[in-house]
Amino acid sequence: MLREHWKNYSLSQESLRRAPKRRLPSLSTAARILAREGLVKPRRRYRRAHPGCPKSIPQGPNDIWAADKFRLKNGKYCFPLTVSDLSSRFLLGVDAHPNISLEKTVQHVKVLFDTYGLPNRIRTDNGTPFASNALARLSQLSVWFIKLGIYPELIAPGEPQQNGNHKRMHRTLKQEATIPPASSMPAGQRKFDRFREEFNLVSPHEAIDMKPRSINLQVERCQSRSNPVATRSITWCARLAAREQYACSASKSL
Repeated sequence: MLREHWKNYSLSQESLRRAPKRRLPSLSTAARILAREGLVKPRRRYRRAHPGCPKSIPQGPNDIWAADKFRLKNGKYCFPLTVSDLSSRFLLGVDAHPNISLEKTVQHVKVLFDTYGLPNRIRTDNGTPFASNALARLSQLSVWFIKLGIYPELIAPGEPQQNGNHKRMHRTLKQEATIPPASSMPAGQRKFDRFREEFNLVSPHEAIDMKPRSINLQVERCQSRSNPVATRSITWCARLAAREQYACSASKSL
């Protein structure tokens, strides 16, 4: 006996069992027939509330970081993880991942924390692994940020301009480091490293008086409030020496 609460799959299987030689419609067609006859009750979709557009403004280096992933396709998929400081526009890291992996993301972010210290906030979009459909859109990564005393900021869905500075950097990164695409993941990582070095140490930025981003960055020793992370301060002299060394090596390669 057929039941009203049975789904289209159950009805199709029962009809096939009763009449194995009869040609039956596909599952999608059966679902449309049931909906047309008013035999299907639409399921109510629950959407998690979103805090809306982040209104915080970076007050200095290590105040707000921005992080994101974008997808490249060159035979194999590549998902670079990019992290930048919104105050100095310094590109902290570009790490090529073969897939969207929480483990690799945490591993790379730990390296950045060890090098530059802990920010007060990290601004991301609503994609994996930064957010989820759970309560308050918390993911394993954002929970880990909270335990470290870092507030995870989420931009509104479908509003990439709310993280516009970071997205604009992505356009330059794609133009200079992905065309032509690298032949392998290690080769792509080398291109990302060269771009990051030139982007930080040589390329000037209009928003910071046409200075290189490394000159504007002042990284101070920082410790986590709940889980201490060993950090290393980077002095202005060390950054200037690195810039001069890079300029010398670039001139020799020409």
